[in-house]
Parts: sequence; structure tokens; C-alpha cells
Amino acid sequence: MPRTRTISDETVFATVRRLMAEGGDKAVSFGSVARLTGLAPPTLVQRYGSRDGMVKAARLAAWDALEKRTGEAIARTADKGPQGLLKAIGPVDATALAADLRDPDLAQRAAGWQAGVETALALRLGSGQKARESAALLFAAWQGQALWSAAGEQAFRLKDAVKRLT
Repeated sequence: MPRTRTISDETVFATVRRLMAEGGDKAVSFGSVARLTGLAPPTLVQRYGSRDGMVKAARLAAWDALEKRTGEAIARTADKGPQGLLKAIGPVDATALAADLRDPDLAQRAAGWQAGVETALALRLGSGQKARESAALLFAAWQGQALWSAAGEQAFRLKDAVKRLT
């Protein structure tokens, strides 16, 4: 009979994401995660198989959470414009998303999420090709703003971009 997990996968995944945010990919090891969670390194090996398996499981869980948050935001803001939708989705770790593009499975998740957000934006911008193109530009501006503001750059106001595109 397997033992009850006293420390959840969610706790491990949050620790992995924090380590990656603070020190990059090299900061994550079974030892560093074990120290911060209180789990023994062999327990982590047993759960995830490899360090890369643990990191990928953490990133997949992050995608699950982002897709859920996005779906809820789309439903909650059906009567709002594009800026209201992006604000409801909330902050997105653009640096982590960019890193995920190196993994084919995670890149596929990113592409699906992007398509869903762009579709929801296009519906708020009108119909036809112009709405789809404006939605793609707005998505790119939103993610670019997130990426550069994380680097400490002064970001433009998203609502100004929305006005220019509509």
C-alpha cells in the first residue's frame, strides 16, 4: 500500500518554479528541491524519475493552471473589450513561456493557448481578417510588454496599443 503524500506535487512544483525564477534552470536539482520542501532526494526521484521529468511536470502543471485561468477569464469577461480580457487573465511569466518553447510538448501547449487568447481577442475586436490580425498584434504586444517589464524596462500602456489597433 503506497504511503500518503505529506507534501503535494503542487508544493514541489511551486518550489521548482520559484527556483527557476530566482536562479534559472541550473538552480533546480533534486537536492535544492529537497532542501526547500523537506522531501528526501530519493523520494523526488521516485515521483518524477529524473530532474528533467520533475521540471517538465512543474511546467505542465503551470500550463494547466494558466489554461484554466484563461478559460475562466474569457467566460467572465464576455461583455468586456480586449483590455478587460487581458487584465482578467492577469500577469503571465513571459520568460518562463519563452523557455518552454524549447520543448516540443510545451511549445504545443503554448501555441494552443496563444490561439485561444487570440480568438477571444478577435471576437472582442470585431469580425474578419482585420480583427484576427489586430488580435495577433495585441497578443504580441501584451507578451512583449510582460517580457520587457520583467527585465525592468519601462513598458507602454496596453490600453494605448488597444486604441491604436481598433
